[in-house]
Amino acid sequence: MKFYNLSVPRLTHLPFYGNLSSEQSKTPPKKRKDGLIPMKKVIATSNAPSAIGPYSQAIAAGDFLYVSGQIPIDPATGNIVEGGIQAQSRQSLTNVKAIVEAAGGSMADVVKTTVLLKNISDFAAMNEVYATFFTGDCPARAAFAVADLPKGALVEIEAVVYTGK
Repeated sequence: MKFYNLSVPRLTHLPFYGNLSSEQSKTPPKKRKDGLIPMKKVIATSNAPSAIGPYSQAIAAGDFLYVSGQIPIDPATGNIVEGGIQAQSRQSLTNVKAIVEAAGGSMADVVKTTVLLKNISDFAAMNEVYATFFTGDCPARAAFAVADLPKGALVEIEAVVYTGK
């Protein structure tokens, strides 16, 4: 029986700086112990609430940015905004936008969102606010009703962003 080595050669000589903002791309990523350069980078900004658990605000991986679900926390106060589903939807999307922009993208680069609603009857009101953040070609979207959300939020929104040019 003959065995073939089908492994892919290591491309450690090729730097990966990702499609990040100019400030983030000035510093090359650290190499792993095996000498490879990681294909993912943590994105964090003070313009959106800090993660409230063991996760990142977003991860840039290759040509994509994966934004964690954003609940309507005002980053200045650390509290859920008051005012119902429209105010909370606006804050959640503002948080998503801040993270996307911290990675050098824009809301026009969002290709997919997932909206979690505590009450599906809030869909139309959320949708009115959502439409103000996405003009032109809107991203693909899924929306679900859930039993509960962290901190008593009425909505949580996550996004996938294409950062390749």
